[in-house]
Amino acid sequence: MEIGPIWRAMMRNKTGAILIALQIAVTMAIMVNAISIMQERGRVMSRSSGIDEHNIFVITSVGFAEDFNERITIEEDLAMLRVMPGVVNAIQSNSVPLSGGGWSMGLQTEPGAEIEGTGVAIYFVDEHGIDTFGLNLVAGENFDATDITWRERSDTDWPDKTIITRAMAETLYPDDPDGALGKTVYISDTEPLTITGIIEQMQAPWNSWDGVERVMLAPTHTLFGATRYIIRTEPGMRDSLMPQVEELLAERNKNRIVRSMRSMDEIRERSYRGDSSMITILTFTIVLLIAVTSLGIVGLASFSVNRRTKQIGTRRALGASKVAILRYFMTENFIISFLGVLLGAGLTIGLNILMIEAFSLTRIAWYLVPVAMLMLLMVGQVAVFGPARRASSVPPAVATRTV
Repeated sequence: MEIGPIWRAMMRNKTGAILIALQIAVTMAIMVNAISIMQERGRVMSRSSGIDEHNIFVITSVGFAEDFNERITIEEDLAMLRVMPGVVNAIQSNSVPLSGGGWSMGLQTEPGAEIEGTGVAIYFVDEHGIDTFGLNLVAGENFDATDITWRERSDTDWPDKTIITRAMAETLYPDDPDGALGKTVYISDTEPLTITGIIEQMQAPWNSWDGVERVMLAPTHTLFGATRYIIRTEPGMRDSLMPQVEELLAERNKNRIVRSMRSMDEIRERSYRGDSSMITILTFTIVLLIAVTSLGIVGLASFSVNRRTKQIGTRRALGASKVAILRYFMTENFIISFLGVLLGAGLTIGLNILMIEAFSLTRIAWYLVPVAMLMLLMVGQVAVFGPARRASSVPPAVATRTV
């Protein structure tokens, strides 16, 4: 099949071909950048929080009676929870990773209000915190029971010890993160904390924060009115223990409300619900664009066949085979699609550059452009196959019957 005659025929009626090529180019630019965004969101959603998510759930206790003693209640609740069959450990804490609400402060390596601190998410835990969350202590030591303090809302004092994540150590001491152990850091400008341990990984409550892995543990129980219990169970026991724990806490003390019980899996799903919805919307958009582009190709090819029915019949009468007619329209579409994906490659890169500058997105993966080009070429060939096959079925007698 000669490319030249096909190209010249297209140039005589080029409006439709140009429109389809532009449609393919725009589809490719949007599709590739949408897939790149989906990949980025997928990577964020798949990040490990650093804790034993599948075996952890959270429940909140809120006292309302005048004689409600929060401290005694916390001590008794934790003692009860820790001996329950199937429970690995339990703590009281102010927050959990990915929950969306928590406490953050600035840590600095030198004291003074003029020193700019590094933001860090703070989890208040006791000596059972590392085991309850399922964290990996890679250096130093855990808190001791004698380290644990009690903090009310109005308190401003801090304990003298802390455990930080490796990511926080790398931020505070970029030249020697392993040397962070034993160093003194400062919170609230001047209060010293000694780094007594380093954990491998733990995420902050805010998944979109750029310092999501900058975390510190403080050896503190909080008396804030609402008490959040974190319970870690044996594998496979979480779902059966959740209603038991809720019932036991409610029965133990009638002067409180037990609410907001959620598994970490549910907390993760809620945290990334926006990202998941974005992926769904972008997937639908890609499918819709490909469908519209395919319909455009089918429409152009069908119009071309109807307009050239007599010409096709004449070629058939002169000896052209069905395969030759089929190949003609398939080649014509391939040329249009090829020009479209070439233009689309340029539009894709240009759009990605704009999105990087405007929204701080990452660059598209190098393989997405060639893969998208091949895919759209295949879509074009599949879309044109029906009209091309219909064209190849035009009988030679049409050359004499068509007006």
